[in-house]
Amino acid sequence: MNSPQRYLAAFQGLALLLAASQSVAQEPAASENAADNAIVVTAQRSGAPMWTIDTPSGTIILVGEIRAIPKTTPWEPARLEEATRQADRVILGARPRISPGDVLRLLFSGSKFTKLPDKTVASEYLTADQWARLSALGAVHEEDYARQSFLLTSFQMLRKELRFNRDTADEPSEVVSKAADKANVPTTRAATLRGEDIIDSLADAPPAAHIPCLNAAMDAVEAGPAIVEQRAADWRRYDIPSVMANPLESALGQCWPWADETLGSELRTIWVDKIAEVSTAKGTTLAVVPLRVLAESGGVLDQLDARGFDIAGPEWK
Repeated sequence: MNSPQRYLAAFQGLALLLAASQSVAQEPAASENAADNAIVVTAQRSGAPMWTIDTPSGTIILVGEIRAIPKTTPWEPARLEEATRQADRVILGARPRISPGDVLRLLFSGSKFTKLPDKTVASEYLTADQWARLSALGAVHEEDYARQSFLLTSFQMLRKELRFNRDTADEPSEVVSKAADKANVPTTRAATLRGEDIIDSLADAPPAAHIPCLNAAMDAVEAGPAIVEQRAADWRRYDIPSVMANPLESALGQCWPWADETLGSELRTIWVDKIAEVSTAKGTTLAVVPLRVLAESGGVLDQLDARGFDIAGPEWK
């Protein structure tokens, strides 16, 4: 292993802040409403699925992002750039803070992340059916998965056999980040995660913890490369349940870090807290959020809906 990015690329109580009633003095001015609506319309013309939340003082736009959008997907990043330039603030996903010590730790502990522990082999952890399935895929693709960590095997299968991260277009977070930077729109991250915590989360997980990820990755590989284009097409058609059910999206959601009980839960809570925080801010907030975090059962949209936020946008369940 020569770079921690290989393993980190896969990254990121709520108080009800809306009063039951608002006086006339608290209502946003008509011109402010019009400006917020114009930004929403512009953002929607990009073709990316999004949800809006109207607050007493402004609007929150939640853009549902999927990673690795094929270049063949007909969406309009320029419209999202235009909306970003008009926004009052931008929120992007959690970012790991990697120290030199974290890098050294990864470099000197490489085998701990790439190999199964204590010279064990995959068949010792898997059922007979799971091992037969993994062996068959290894034979077809001329790979030996016997000693590799299940997480590395999963990512390798998705990357090499599905090639889902090849010939991709800019992702919404990249588009928004660049546009906000050029237009000097204030940008914050949902959180900054310590590299030490991320590495510990990965290092402490036993091999069995990654078996659901491996099973989902095998499902995706067996479904074939067509699921890559289908996932993006469903995203563009706002068919959120179909995106969530896509074997590729399912595999990405069942793998680290999202499947980690502590880290994944923290990433979801961060978003709910951040959205609640900006619900009192004046003007338009544009946030780019991983679609799986938004639309999964019990995810951010479900939590916000349960707490009384008025959410407009595509059906997500």
